Amino acid sequence: MSQVGILARPDLGEAGPTLRDLIRWLRERGVGVCLEERTAQLVQDLAPSCAVASGKEVVQQADALVVLGGDGTLLAASHVVQKPIPVLGVNFGSLGFLTEITLGELYPALEGVLAGTYRYEERRMLHAEVRRGGKAQSAGDVLNDVVITKAAFSRIIELDVAVDGAFVSSFRADGLIVSSPTGSTAYNLAAGGPILHPTLPAIVLTPICPHMLSNRPLVVGDGVTIEVSLRDARDGDVQITLDGQQGFPLAPRDVVTVTRSAHAIRLVKAPERDYFEILRTKLKWGEPTARR
Repeated sequence: MSQVGILARPDLGEAGPTLRDLIRWLRERGVGVCLEERTAQLVQDLAPSCAVASGKEVVQQADALVVLGGDGTLLAASHVVQKPIPVLGVNFGSLGFLTEITLGELYPALEGVLAGTYRYEERRMLHAEVRRGGKAQSAGDVLNDVVITKAAFSRIIELDVAVDGAFVSSFRADGLIVSSPTGSTAYNLAAGGPILHPTLPAIVLTPICPHMLSNRPLVVGDGVTIEVSLRDARDGDVQITLDGQQGFPLAPRDVVTVTRSAHAIRLVKAPERDYFEILRTKLKWGEPTARR
């Protein structure tokens, strides 16, 4: 492994000391360092001795990527990872669902990456495309979810959903979440959707506050094509968001198509932790109930 890329949350000033130690640690082992442009601003004195590039260029040059921040930072990084390199998500707070490596586990995990003995999971991504009048308007990949929802002051919206051309149902609700297994512990979970193990070849559709209580989440295989058609609505009433990172308004009769993406993220696992330990920690499973 000749070069490691590093990307940090731009406003994470507390990452400065860790960045400095990490750069020195990699150099001592003969590994080059490529810093994302805004990350380089956190260590301006060391940046001239490192390669500095945009996030996309960092990934192109690197053999592995270290992401310092939280789950949102890793989500943003996932949108520029276009090749199967190991990605280490390092959390600066408590454990994250995506950034599961703590600061104390950073160097043991990196040792495994440099030696080629690291554990990892391939996290499937989804591809979303918006079509208007039969023509593609925009498209993008997501690691967590595609969310179609009403604007702040609009009424309940109506969505027709089809899977591989077969009509599923019409939903009258505040919106619809189309989630990957990785995203099942994000907005999907908050909306009452099921938790899926992140390696499952599946997609979950979860209505947001449905008007009919019989509308329940639906899990399908990830080899299907999901079409969500927007019924008549006023301009600005409905919007789509991708991973909570970017969004734009939908127009009446727009069709959102969701399929499995050709890309996946190779997330490095913490040396001594499994997925269920993360669930127990984040969701407080198994904790004793306080008595009053």
